[in-house]
Amino acid sequence: MKNFCFAFCLATFIFYDKAFGSEAGMPQLNPKYWVSQVFWLILTFSIFYLIIWKIFLPKITNSIENRKSKTVNDINEAQKLKENAEKKLKEYNLIIENSHKEAKNIIENGRKKLEQDIKNKNKKFNGEIEKELISVEKEIQDLKKSSTEDVGKIAAEASGEIIKQVMDADVNKSNVSAVVEDLIKKKVQENKWL
Repeated sequence: MKNFCFAFCLATFIFYDKAFGSEAGMPQLNPKYWVSQVFWLILTFSIFYLIIWKIFLPKITNSIENRKSKTVNDINEAQKLKENAEKKLKEYNLIIENSHKEAKNIIENGRKKLEQDIKNKNKKFNGEIEKELISVEKEIQDLKKSSTEDVGKIAAEASGEIIKQVMDADVNKSNVSAVVEDLIKKKVQENKWL
């Protein structure tokens, strides 16, 4: 770089008159000044080339590489996140499916248990009803027996009183009771009360 600066200063000193002179019109069109124009053109573009090549181009290249690596890293990270999200989604769907199966099992078990409880309570209730029916039938039978006996006694007494009043004589109560009992037995057998 020092050599370049020294050459630049030497060239400026040598071509000082030609570099800054422009008395005869437009120097761009005058062939006499073409050497200085070419010199300055080469010098300017060389300086720009060196500045771009040494300063700006490495920064641009570095920036492009950084962006490229960042983009690749972001794509890789996005791919990992996508795979992780798909994995979580599968786990979530599996959990939901298992929950649905478990809920169905719980509902089914609850339904079966409820049906069994209903059957058991139904059996128990039917058993109690049967016991009550047997008890009531027994009471009815007892009531029929006792009522027929009571009716027989009442009929015997009433018949005895009626005969006594109609005939104006005492009647043997045992005979009247026997006749009434025979009539009651016949009526009971005809009607099948017992």
